This record gives sequence, C-alpha cells and structure tokens, in this order.
Amino acid sequence: MQKKGFFICIEGLDKSGKTSQSILLVEALNKRGFDAVYTTEPSNGEIGKFIRKNILHRKERVPAVVEALLFAADRVDHTEREIRPMLKEGKIVISDRYIYSSLAYQGATGLDIDWIKEINKSAVEPDLAIYLDVPVEIVAQRCKRKRSVMERPDIQEKVRDVYLRFVREGKLIPVNGNRRIGVVAKEIRTLVVMKLQG
Repeated sequence: MQKKGFFICIEGLDKSGKTSQSILLVEALNKRGFDAVYTTEPSNGEIGKFIRKNILHRKERVPAVVEALLFAADRVDHTEREIRPMLKEGKIVISDRYIYSSLAYQGATGLDIDWIKEINKSAVEPDLAIYLDVPVEIVAQRCKRKRSVMERPDIQEKVRDVYLRFVREGKLIPVNGNRRIGVVAKEIRTLVVMKLQG
C-alpha cells in the first residue's frame, strides 16, 4: 500500500537541539494546517524504555554489536507500532533521531555500516532527513552537567565524522545548529514546507 503521509527525521549529536527543533517543527506545521506528530528514539515502547534505563546512562558502554541490535529491535517496534500506522493515516511524522543515529553512533565504533543497514532493513525510509550540525566543543559544554557514556567528546567527534559522510553522500540535509533557536527553526521550517509543497 502506498503511504500517504510524510516521514521526517531530525538527527545530530547529543544536545545539538534535535528535540527542541522537532517539537517546534510539529507546532509550526500544525499551525499551518498540517497534521504533524512528534515521536522519538529510543521509543516509548518496552525496548526503548529498556535502552533508556539500562544502556544510555551506564559508566561503560556495552559492546557496539549489542547496542546496534537493541536499537534496531527498538526501531522495528517503533516503526510497526507508531510510524507506519501514522503514515497510513496521512500524518507528517517527525522523529527525533532515527536510523542515522545507529549508523553514526555504532558506525563510529568501527562496526560495519552495511551490517547496521542490514539489521535495520525493515525501517521506513525517511522522506526527508535533516542533520543539525553543532561543533563538538559546543556539545561538550552543553553536556557538562549530566554526561551519558555516548556524550564524551572523543566519541562525539567520531560520530560527527560519520554524520558528515552522509551529508556528503546527499542522504542528510545539513542545517547549522549553532545559531539562535528561532533562526534554526525558521530554516528547518522553510526546508520542510518546500519539500511538502514540492
């Protein structure tokens, strides 16, 4: 069945402003008469809750393969439970993180990118994937108070390199996230509306 909705994901390093921008985009689109909904990864399903509780805030990372498999399992659950049904209803679904987070975060550990893609084969291809680019030193300042295991500057630097590779390949559209929140929101909104109307 041809999906009627439109799927957008917003990607970036931790504390790059993804959540704020995702929510602002949903609000802006709904004000314009679109039917937009917010969702996030890790999801609010059982696997997503397990990841939040047991994986994200550990002092030591679990093996990258375990991370990749858990996030892929959560993505299947998220896709089938939330994303596909909402797209079938014709909604604009905006996901705060999606498949590129797995490719970047686990890919940065040296895991084979093609293998990560393979275990995420059932994921819905986003109609638009945006990357909020913020320098690692700015992210490090924002992460000072409560830093998760994945928020160390050396890890974030490698993750950013993978994200930028996808930007160069044309898979992600870059937006400079190191500006005032309203300026960034306006650029994202313009990008999205042009795509929806095109």
